Amino acid sequence: MTTQQPPAIQVHGLEKSYKDLHVLRGVDFEVARGSIFALLGSNGAGKTTAVKIMSTLLKADAGTARINGFDAATQAADVRESISLTGQFAAVDEILTGRENLVLVAKLRHLKNPGKIADDLLARFSLTDAGGRKASTYSGGMRRRLDIAMSLIGNPPIIFLDEPTTGLDPQARIEVWEAVKELAANGTTVLLTTQYLDEAEQLADRIAILHEGRIIVNGTLDELKRLLPPAKVEYIEKQPTLEDVFLSLVGAKS
Repeated sequence: MTTQQPPAIQVHGLEKSYKDLHVLRGVDFEVARGSIFALLGSNGAGKTTAVKIMSTLLKADAGTARINGFDAATQAADVRESISLTGQFAAVDEILTGRENLVLVAKLRHLKNPGKIADDLLARFSLTDAGGRKASTYSGGMRRRLDIAMSLIGNPPIIFLDEPTTGLDPQARIEVWEAVKELAANGTTVLLTTQYLDEAEQLADRIAILHEGRIIVNGTLDELKRLLPPAKVEYIEKQPTLEDVFLSLVGAKS
């Protein structure tokens, strides 16, 4: 008889305020291991604050966040060993080459064979040909892929991607999407925050909509679409899009 593993991420009753501004108002969700979970919301919804709490960069006022079985508040060191966090802007050193960036991080983590680690990641993210070039010459998509590759050094089981495609052109976004899909295919648990509806639709196994500090719905794309009735136009049934669901739930006008 096999024992079912607990979720990779368990968040319960998370609250955070800044003076009179209530950013999180009792947030609850779980993320299954090896899945892609999208925290979807507009600017100011509380997405980055939630990620900062889960990654031990910020203390919650109330509630708990357990990451890989560890409490983010009381077992911060264990949580940090279990995760990697990629922020909204690529944190690569533009003076160094792509390969040198990877080797540097591997050395900082005291890993053996940093050169092999770098070469393997360059190959995995289709950057081998660009590995000897300075990161300053990379396109936005290449730089973001390098950033994600750097975050995987040490094989963390969980990765947080905070607005991973902010500012990227459409082709670069697709490149990053493919990289994220590959992470989950290789067993990494991915929690991404995004304000892009098509991004959540393309990537996520489950989507939670965070609005005014609360999770107002959490489910698969099909489950979210069933929240709205299909529109019938000229006797052809039209299924609601994720955008229809989002705008209906947050009360915005399309």
